[in-house]
Amino acid sequence: MAQPRHDDDALARRIAAARAAEASKRDGIKREESRGWSVAAEFVGAMLVGGFIGWVIDRWAGTGPWGMIVLLLLGFVTGLRSVLRQQKNFDGE
Repeated sequence: MAQPRHDDDALARRIAAARAAEASKRDGIKREESRGWSVAAEFVGAMLVGGFIGWVIDRWAGTGPWGMIVLLLLGFVTGLRSVLRQQKNFDGE
């Protein structure tokens, strides 16, 4: 005895809905991963820029490693502040 046709249609609709839900879930994960990499790159970039500017100041002024250390710490604080601000924005969405 063959099953009625409407069962096949219902199954096809359920499969299509499940595939669409999975695709949107994957898109959300990709978007979150992209945001994470963006935040990490900005944090590391702030530290590198601060360290580089400090190194240039040390070479120009002959102050030893102190300019680089101070500006590296300043870059760390700036990057951390940026990460925290972006996290607050992400939580609000």
